[in-house]
Amino acid sequence: MTQHFLSKEAFTQVIDATPLVSIDLIMRNAKGQILLGQRLNKPAQGYWFVPGGRIRKNERLSDAFSRLCATELGLVLSINQAKPLGNYEHFYNDNAMDAEGVSTHYVVLAYEISLNSDLPVALDDQHEDQAWWNEADVLNSAKVHNHTKDYFRP
Repeated sequence: MTQHFLSKEAFTQVIDATPLVSIDLIMRNAKGQILLGQRLNKPAQGYWFVPGGRIRKNERLSDAFSRLCATELGLVLSINQAKPLGNYEHFYNDNAMDAEGVSTHYVVLAYEISLNSDLPVALDDQHEDQAWWNEADVLNSAKVHNHTKDYFRP
């Protein structure tokens, strides 16, 4: 599979004109806690958020899932090890390219992964910090982005 990377200008046009398709990874440890990272990048910069990322053109969903687990978490996992939670939409007033006046729209496929062991998880360099959160704390904290909270609301 050939991956094509766009220039900043071209990718800004894509963000401005289309929704992006992504996968969010809802990781639970043996205690039921959820892994969150504090985002360094826009959108949702500064907020605590579940790990995840975009699906690339010509990338199969299962391949995107495995790639994101490897790059975002440092784990080798298969999509068959995850439970689909459904589809979500995320709307932001800003964008990853920092282009003025360009909003971002994501169509998100959410997957929950339960770890039965204490595998070491290391979020990538897009995060300032990482922590395991209790679900009640996720829902009650102003530091956790509302789009992450949506995964835990009835």
